[in-house]
Amino acid sequence: MATPPPALYWDEGPPPRRKRHAWPWIVSLVVVVVLLAGAAFAGEWLARDLVEQGVRSQLASELGVPAERADVEIEGPVIPQLISGSFDEVRIRAQDVSLQGFSGDVDVTARGVPLLADGPIASAEAAMTLDQQQLQTLLAGVEGFPEGSLVLAGSEVTVTFELNLFGVAVPVGVGLTPSAVRGALALSPSSLSVAGASADAQTLREQFGGLADGVLQTWQVCIASSLPAGLTLTDVAVSGNEVVARFDIAGGILVDSALRQPGVCT
Repeated sequence: MATPPPALYWDEGPPPRRKRHAWPWIVSLVVVVVLLAGAAFAGEWLARDLVEQGVRSQLASELGVPAERADVEIEGPVIPQLISGSFDEVRIRAQDVSLQGFSGDVDVTARGVPLLADGPIASAEAAMTLDQQQLQTLLAGVEGFPEGSLVLAGSEVTVTFELNLFGVAVPVGVGLTPSAVRGALALSPSSLSVAGASADAQTLREQFGGLADGVLQTWQVCIASSLPAGLTLTDVAVSGNEVVARFDIAGGILVDSALRQPGVCT
């Protein structure tokens, strides 16, 4: 009788694990990150928009500057600055801001601005730009000044006087250099011409005597009285076809009411 072959046994072990691909998890993680970034961006955009609209609203109510003529920039992410209670840097630019007696474009940069306006600003400065017509309007109230002939040329403000010599009106051209003098815009003679020919102060006095004094004087118009006392006029210069006046802003202007009162020329 034939013997049956011996049975063969082997350890089949656990079934092999299915390989799981990592890419679906990576995709999911990326989607979550994108969604979170989108939410943060939306929050940042909303916060920035609210702050900038608030500043424009204040400009409209305090200075009568329409919102469409004002540009507000908050440097850096807004939400962390709201949490910290102050803004690192705020820049405000507005066109055709009307002050007492004149108007111009204003550019203000302030750093370390407290959110609730309950403390000092770290530092701030401003610039006001006037075109030729706006400068003429500013100088129209200065007695004896021929603002109608005013032209901006190079680094000078040029005007023309007419002096009478033996019954003949002689045109005298004067180039004036602007500067800041104790809160006032000062215009000092820096070049002269008589009937189109270059001249100097001595020649002018020899030809016209005491009439030359009116031409050779330094003209001044007070700027400080049209602005808060916390703004100090530091420099005035001709730049292209405009005159730019620069100001330092006192850090305590937000908390000291005296600094928000009209200034004076000393």
